[in-house]
Amino acid sequence: MSVASPAIRNGSGGFSAMDYGLYAATVLAWGFSWIAMKSQVATVAPEVSVFWRFVLASAVMMAWAKFRGHNMSFPVQDHFRFAGLGAFLFSTNFTLFYYGAMQIPSGLLAVIFSTASIFNLFLGLIVFGQRPNPLALLAGTIGFAGIALMFWPKLVGAEFNTHAAIGLGICVAGTLSFCVGNMVSADTQRRGIGVVPAAAWGMFYGMMFLGLFSAIRGQSFAVEWSISYFSGLVYLAIFASVIAFASYLTLLGRIGSARAGYATVMFPVVALTLSTIFEGYQWTTAAALGVVFVLGGNILMLRAR
Repeated sequence: MSVASPAIRNGSGGFSAMDYGLYAATVLAWGFSWIAMKSQVATVAPEVSVFWRFVLASAVMMAWAKFRGHNMSFPVQDHFRFAGLGAFLFSTNFTLFYYGAMQIPSGLLAVIFSTASIFNLFLGLIVFGQRPNPLALLAGTIGFAGIALMFWPKLVGAEFNTHAAIGLGICVAGTLSFCVGNMVSADTQRRGIGVVPAAAWGMFYGMMFLGLFSAIRGQSFAVEWSISYFSGLVYLAIFASVIAFASYLTLLGRIGSARAGYATVMFPVVALTLSTIFEGYQWTTAAALGVVFVLGGNILMLRAR
């Protein structure tokens, strides 16, 4: 979630032990989340799994906001913005990636998602009229070239079937949903609304939307009674949705958004490593070069901003 936080130590000073701890918590929590997502899509409808994820996450986030003394009362107009956050950041985005997890390895999900900063570049131009500089445009071109390289072995081989194409399209749509949510978040923050209460309400509305959508589709709200499913659910709700978010927010305030943003560059590396170990992801020269392009494009994008 894109946030605007005051940079307390935004200069070139070194990281403290606290900074390293927060950075590691953010990268690991998000990096492991992609493999945990795979345990949620085998027997339960993705929208139902995401619903239960945010039932738990929204309850914890609401309690945390209350504990931190945040004012949780807002006028009706602000609740429309929170509903927008729920629709794009905390329901559609996650549900699409859960569906994508049915088709492609979890490590590739993380790589596709890491291009969110590139999509933000174009949405920022459309929504806020923010003109990108040449370095940002170069970064976007390199990032998209990296995605093409990673999928090139499938594009030229028999592996790239309809399912793989659908999976790629779904993940791109999920990333776009996340980026639209970033635009809603930016507008919310410009109106002086705190990130924590906005996220808590956004998670609540996202959970409500998912519950309504699942009911309309006639989905059962029953879940898989297995250790792998519930451990994945708890991990995704508490660690990937609440703790990682809290760690990232704190890191933003301590070291500034530019350096904290490198977490989004690093967690695909963790996800691809796990995918190689647990899913048997097969590396090729084109795929390895594609990862280098994607990470390089994101690093250039952060420098451009």
